[in-house]
Amino acid sequence: MDQVNASIVTEFLLLGLAQSFGTQIFFGLLFSLFYVGILFGNLFIVFIVIFDSHLHSPMYILLANLSLIDLGLSSTTIPRTISDIFTGCKVISFHSCMIQMFFIHVMGGVEMVLLIAMAYDRYIAICKPLHYLMIMNPKTCIILVVAAWVIGMIHAVSQFMFVINLPFCAPYNVGSFYCDFPRVIKLACMDTYKLEFVVSANSGFISMCTFFFLITSYIFILVNVRQHSSTDLSKAFFTLSAHITVVVLFFIPCMFLYVWPFPTKSLDNFFAIVDFVLTPILNPTIYTLRNKDMRLAIRRLSRQVLSSNEFT
Repeated sequence: MDQVNASIVTEFLLLGLAQSFGTQIFFGLLFSLFYVGILFGNLFIVFIVIFDSHLHSPMYILLANLSLIDLGLSSTTIPRTISDIFTGCKVISFHSCMIQMFFIHVMGGVEMVLLIAMAYDRYIAICKPLHYLMIMNPKTCIILVVAAWVIGMIHAVSQFMFVINLPFCAPYNVGSFYCDFPRVIKLACMDTYKLEFVVSANSGFISMCTFFFLITSYIFILVNVRQHSSTDLSKAFFTLSAHITVVVLFFIPCMFLYVWPFPTKSLDNFFAIVDFVLTPILNPTIYTLRNKDMRLAIRRLSRQVLSSNEFT
């Protein structure tokens, strides 16, 4: 398309998750139910980490930050999607679209770094337990969290600066139920090959490399444990299995969304739902059900609530 056909765009068109009205309502109710679970599940982890002194350790501080990011990532898309389903609105303003894309990639970049930090924390705890308190001190933990936010911002800004001033041509149909860089770039009135490559490199290939790095790191930890004591292998695997599950849930959809060369609307929507809906609600479940310290903290909280009710 020629750039002369470009005009100042004020809004984009979004596609619904389904064509039939009944299916749309089903998705609206399902997303509402899941979003309530995401809110309560992730805020509960933050609450219990803050108020239970037994959880004031680097691993759980990082976990609380991960819960906040999961909640933030889900909140960039799901509330608006629910609203659009029940109001029948299929339009998003240009500024809302830009803001949505920006915060999706801020949250995604922060979560990526937090998962690396949590892997590093488990490596020190399992492979160098005597040095754990010296290496993973509160200062290190703060540095890791701040670094995650800085890298997340850089990750988002490095793509956002290329998209914000693009000339766009009608029809302004994003082709999905939310805005994201790959879809919006395709609407530009210019050759977007280089920009699409930048997005693929910044989001897709970095996600893929980070995923394989993390999986390799966890395998290295397990091999290291096995060399020292085969009896500790099952315990280490049980501890790391929750982290590995979270890594797989986060990175597999990212790789398909940004690297897969043959995207389809149904496949994109499926992986987007996994990223924005399923992963944020599964993470609290995985960490609470498979973590002994979290289960003990929940029991302590339950006893405190019951004892306070008895006095009242």
